Amino acid sequence: MNIPNLLSLFRLVLVPVFAVVFFQPLPYARPLAVGIYALAFLTDVADGYIARRFNMVTRLGRILDPLADKLMTFTVIVCITAAGIIPLWAVVIFFCKEVCMGLGAMSMLGKTDDVIPSNWLGKVSTFVFFVVCAALVLFPAIPKFWATVMISVALALTVAAFLNYLRQYLTMVRKKPEA
Repeated sequence: MNIPNLLSLFRLVLVPVFAVVFFQPLPYARPLAVGIYALAFLTDVADGYIARRFNMVTRLGRILDPLADKLMTFTVIVCITAAGIIPLWAVVIFFCKEVCMGLGAMSMLGKTDDVIPSNWLGKVSTFVFFVVCAALVLFPAIPKFWATVMISVALALTVAAFLNYLRQYLTMVRKKPEA
């Protein structure tokens, strides 16, 4: 178990911590929840950097890292939806996209014993989603229209990243010689 994988496991532990803190009826709960979310985001950046820089990329890490990211983001979006900040359809779109990504990753592992590595569009999408969700957690009184616009932009980017991964997946599957 290397440092990047430990950081991914730490992010997994932060997922329920975020949810519990988010729903606390305390005046500092939302800023603390954003702090937890920011810590998860920063450990994601750190584990990716360390894994690539020091050649610590592992098969487990290629699974744990995106799993931790997706669970945290899904938890945040569910929490802000449950709080009435964004509409339910945003969670549905995000969930459907993540299910498709997960199924694609499992299929990829079965066919190539690997997954598609992250790319710039996926990283930009993750960053924008973080900023939007953090803002919506910190400022829940943002007018519903603007909250919906913000989450729509974040979702559009994440769907664009999904379509890019889908294109890469289809290209890799077509190039793989049949056994």
